[in-house]
Amino acid sequence: MGKIIRFAFFFFLIYLIFSKTQLVRGYSLPQAIIFYLTFNLVDTVSQIMFREVYRFRYQVISGSFDLTLTKPIHPFIKILIGGVDFLDLILLIPYIILLIVFISHIPVITAKSIAGYFLLLIGSFMIATAFHIIVLALGILTTQVDHTIMIYRDLTSLGRFPMAIYHEPIRSIFTFILPVGIMMSFPTEALFNLLRPLYFLLAFLISFCLLFISLRLWNFALKKYQSYGG
Repeated sequence: MGKIIRFAFFFFLIYLIFSKTQLVRGYSLPQAIIFYLTFNLVDTVSQIMFREVYRFRYQVISGSFDLTLTKPIHPFIKILIGGVDFLDLILLIPYIILLIVFISHIPVITAKSIAGYFLLLIGSFMIATAFHIIVLALGILTTQVDHTIMIYRDLTSLGRFPMAIYHEPIRSIFTFILPVGIMMSFPTEALFNLLRPLYFLLAFLISFCLLFISLRLWNFALKKYQSYGG
């Protein structure tokens, strides 16, 4: 219920901002709502898949992570995707329905732009996976997870709005250095045929690099793990 209320309040906030003028930074109200719904789609799928990350700290400080490491499966099966949240799965249905409804009212959308949208969503989920692996690695190194995951959620919340509304250098920092823009805004920009081909390549390059870095950090953290939070 709390998530539904929060979604409704932000939906109303976006309506108030974008309904007062015809265009804000070149985007209409339906386009702004699609940005918001895409953010919710990526964020909700990430929470569905990676909910177990929020409970990882207890495994580290209690030493029960030892048991996970000794099992003949990759530890990510347990600590990354081992706690699917089915309540978020229910919320995903109205998000997808609303997204389809608003996309159908945008005349510039083509089959090619829809394909680009879904391709970049794959990149978005790669970035989300990388961020959560980094949180797990820092959880081993520092025994802190809650603060790190909340920082991640605060950063990604910038993606509720189009990146174009932010001034430089904030826009570039949160697009290419901390790739919130690539994660949340690029798919929708591709949907509106506003994303240059170079940015497609750049988005996947950054996604793969971030995933590679997160895996290297994870391997480094495992070597430092001493059991029982030591």
